[in-house]
Amino acid sequence: MSSLDGAVVEQVVLLTPDGTPCGVADKASVHGEVTPYHLAFSCYVFDRDGRLLVTRRALDKPTWPGVWTNSCCGHPGPGEDPAAAVVRRLDQELGITAEDLTLALPDFSYRASFRGVEEYELCPVFLARSDAAPVPDPSEVADAVWRSWDDFVAAATAPESQISPWAQEQVRALIAGGHVETFLGRSRED
Repeated sequence: MSSLDGAVVEQVVLLTPDGTPCGVADKASVHGEVTPYHLAFSCYVFDRDGRLLVTRRALDKPTWPGVWTNSCCGHPGPGEDPAAAVVRRLDQELGITAEDLTLALPDFSYRASFRGVEEYELCPVFLARSDAAPVPDPSEVADAVWRSWDDFVAAATAPESQISPWAQEQVRALIAGGHVETFLGRSRED
């Protein structure tokens, strides 16, 4: 993050096609009709009962406003470790502390467009635990609810899914790798 006249300007890390950092740009100027490839992250937070914290994006966000998605998404700043960015954003957006933070999909990448705004990201996917009651920042999160993993999977994989496109793809990759079952300590047959 940089500061311009006292105002904090969030920056994202730009990437070459192979995922090598090649510069930075102000977050507000990056997402548009054509978006440069950049670094992001996604996190799925589970409670002790194995329920997933699902969030609905704030209605005034420029990208995917009001869309239901995974627990938290964001962008590491220049020089910031993605895991540290996850911890920072979970606290900022939801007021929760991540426990057992685990990198599940280090090379997840996607490209999607919605209402003239494109996302084009290398987006490592993390799993975490927390039993804290979320306190959403209304500028980021319109709503947050705990749902069973199976319910979220059904919503994300439905033919006409209303879940964010990145979460739809991530859920399929998490299922294929057995990542959530391993993280929650249960077998695929449970």
